Amino acid sequence: MGTTARPSVPAPVPLPPGLLPERCRHARTHLVRGVTVVEVYGTVDLATAPDVRLHLDAATRTPGARVVVDLRPVEFFDCAVLTLLCRAHRRIREHGGRLGVVCVRPWHLRVLAAGGLGALIRPAATVEEAALTAPVAPPSDVNHR
Repeated sequence: MGTTARPSVPAPVPLPPGLLPERCRHARTHLVRGVTVVEVYGTVDLATAPDVRLHLDAATRTPGARVVVDLRPVEFFDCAVLTLLCRAHRRIREHGGRLGVVCVRPWHLRVLAAGGLGALIRPAATVEEAALTAPVAPPSDVNHR
């Protein structure tokens, strides 16, 4: 009798210490198949956004970075998340990388749409989908603005 091998999803790979911030109450960063995933947790507002910003800034500082922001574990967010996503998008664009966002909750999707982020990001249902569909942001020429 043969056994059927089932494909397995690799567990998140923690990045080497010192490259990215340690997990905090509102964010955790890890690698999945070469993509840096920033998982955001709990409530994100003006008071908690700085913790998340540390993770996003670290993830988006490398030229050509492939970053996915996973908002599925977020219970509540306000306009602070819009600011964080716009900042991450700008930083990715400056370095010619890719930015994907995972967001499935209807209320969160409405907030993203109301904030006008539909032109910048297209929320996906999974990390894999976000990584595959994230558009390449051509490097911006900051000297010619």
